[in-house]
Amino acid sequence: MNSRDEVAASLEQLLESLIKMVGRANQNNNQLQKKMIEMTQESESLKKRISQLEWIMKGQLKEREWSPIRTYPPHPHTHSQSEIHDHVSVHF
Repeated sequence: MNSRDEVAASLEQLLESLIKMVGRANQNNNQLQKKMIEMTQESESLKKRISQLEWIMKGQLKEREWSPIRTYPPHPHTHSQSEIHDHVSVHF
């Protein structure tokens, strides 16, 4: 009977160990599912913001097309600094 008791005790320990492993695996699975949900929500939020930015950018481009105001590059300076000083008079 001694060997049967040992085998029964070993099987009981094995069963307890398996139950603990399954419990840990379930906890890990639950944590992973929560993280996946959080990441999905964050991804959806980012997609929404990107969509909003695209909409704003398209609106600004359309506004530029419709605007009567045009921006032209500045006229390049053809005078040197000394020429400018010669033409500017200072009064005290």
